[in-house]
Amino acid sequence: MIKEYLKLSRSFNVGLTALAPVLGAFCNGESSALYLFLFFLVGFFGHCYGFALNDIIDYKVDSLSHELKERPLVSGEIKMRSAWIFTFLMLFISLSIGFLISYLYSNFISISILVLSAISITIYDLISKKFPAMDIFVALGIFLLIFYGAYTVSNDIKEITWIVAILGTLQVLFMQFIAGGLKDAEHDYKAKANTLAIKLGVRVEKKIFIPFSFKFLAYLLQIIYLFFIFYPFYKIFEDALIQLIILSILSILMLYISYKLLSIKKFVRDEVRKYIGAHYYINFSLVPIMLTAINPFIFLLAFVPPLAFIISNIAIHGSMLPKTM
Repeated sequence: MIKEYLKLSRSFNVGLTALAPVLGAFCNGESSALYLFLFFLVGFFGHCYGFALNDIIDYKVDSLSHELKERPLVSGEIKMRSAWIFTFLMLFISLSIGFLISYLYSNFISISILVLSAISITIYDLISKKFPAMDIFVALGIFLLIFYGAYTVSNDIKEITWIVAILGTLQVLFMQFIAGGLKDAEHDYKAKANTLAIKLGVRVEKKIFIPFSFKFLAYLLQIIYLFFIFYPFYKIFEDALIQLIILSILSILMLYISYKLLSIKKFVRDEVRKYIGAHYYINFSLVPIMLTAINPFIFLLAFVPPLAFIISNIAIHGSMLPKTM
C-alpha cells in the first residue's frame, strides 16, 4: 500500500519541489544542514499534497487513458476517501514544519508566502484541464516556495536568489507546458482538455502532430533558461571556467534531447518518457552546478532530483522510468 501512496504523490520528481525552498534559503545565506533539511521537508510534503490533489481532481480524465490504468485511483488501489485524507495530511505536515521554521527564525511573515504557494498549486489542480496555460500557477507555486526559503532566512534578497527563483520557475514551465503537454497529449486530446498543448495544436490520432508554435515555445523557454544559467558568470561569479565548460556541454545535450522529443512522429509513451527522463536528469542538475561557484559542496544537490527519480521508480515500478508520469 505504501507503494501506491508513493505513486499518488508522484515521488519520482519530488526532488525538484523539495529542493526549491532549500535553494532559496542557501542562496540567501543559510548554511546549517539541519535547517536546510527542514526546508527540504517543507517542499517534500508540499509536493506530495499537490500531486495527490491533482490525481483526485483529474480522476475522470485519467480514467480515459489505458496508459494510466496503474495510477492508484484509476486502478482502485486507493479509495477516494483515503486519497483525500492523505492529501490533507501532507498539507498539514508541510505547513506545520513551516511554522516550526518560522519559530526558529522568529519570522512568522514568511509562513504567509508558503501558504500562498500552496494556494497557487491548489488553483492549478482545480482548473488545469478547464483553461489553457494554467501551468503558470504551478510555476508561481515553485517561485513562491523558493522565495519562502530565502525570505525566511533574510528579507534582504540577494541577486543570485532572484536568478535561482526565475530558473526554478522556467524549469517548471518547461516541464508542465512542454514535457507534460506531450506526455498527456493522447488522453487530453481524447478528453478535449483545455491544455496549452492542445490549444496550440498538438494532436494524437494515428500519429502525433506537433505544430511549429509548440516547438517555438519549447525552445524559447530553454533559451531564456540558459540565459539565466550563464548570466551570473558575467555579472556575479569570477574564476569559474570549469563550471562554464560543464554547463556548456550539458546545455547542448539538453537542447539535443529537446529536439529529439519534439521530432517524434508516432506517439509511443515509453519513448516520450525516456526523453523526458533524460531531460529531467540534465535540466535539474544545471542550477546546483552553477551554484558551485559559491560553494563547491552544493554540487551534491545536483544528485538529489536524479537520485529521487531513480530510487522512487525502482521501488515502485522496478525500472528507472515511471509508468505513470
